[in-house]
Amino acid sequence: MAARSSAPEKRPGFFSQIRSLYTFTQQSFRWLPLMLVGVVLLGIGVGVGIGFLIPPVAIWSVILWGVTGLMLGILGALMLMTRLSTNAMYKKIDGMPGAAGHVLSTSLGRKWQAADMPVGVNPKTQEAVYRAVGRGGIVIVGEGARGRLTRLVNDERSKAQRVASGVPVTVIYIGHGEGEVPISKLAPTIKSLPKKIDRATMAAVIKRIESVSQSLASMPIPKGIDPTKVRAPRPR
Repeated sequence: MAARSSAPEKRPGFFSQIRSLYTFTQQSFRWLPLMLVGVVLLGIGVGVGIGFLIPPVAIWSVILWGVTGLMLGILGALMLMTRLSTNAMYKKIDGMPGAAGHVLSTSLGRKWQAADMPVGVNPKTQEAVYRAVGRGGIVIVGEGARGRLTRLVNDERSKAQRVASGVPVTVIYIGHGEGEVPISKLAPTIKSLPKKIDRATMAAVIKRIESVSQSLASMPIPKGIDPTKVRAPRPR
């Protein structure tokens, strides 16, 4: 008898996602419950206040405005928790191998193309170099000890300049030292780069770089982070 087909995996519901988001965020921000309650109460207070200020003052009007304030307070609390969960994620992955790749592949938007796998790596020390291509040109991101990254970064920069002559190449080192960019500011830093090339040139650059990078497919890759375990779940 043929094996019965497995049922499709059931996705978590809305309230399950909210609970997971809350649990994840509270691990980094212990004061989260008080903050959320405060936001909700503030919303109710604002709604009730508006109900008393707008004539004619009536109980039903105050109640309706109070309910409106409650809904706005809940919305504000969810927005705050989502923002804090992002900060909690950055705290958790800061300094972990593969953190830069995770951010590049998930946080740059459609105007940039990047992968979570490095384009250059030292398998012994886990120093790695990542690349992003967008309207701002080519960005090379070094992750690890800056001194040991020099050769990897220079090799990747030379390759980029060779196959994409005239396209600006920006080098960013992840860290907290002078001239380095914290992992939490990596995506905003790249997005803030001024536009230097058009979409057609961007597509051509991506194609050229990929054509000379096929040999890197068999290169050992350091074990990185698991995004499903680190990224904060978001309510839908």
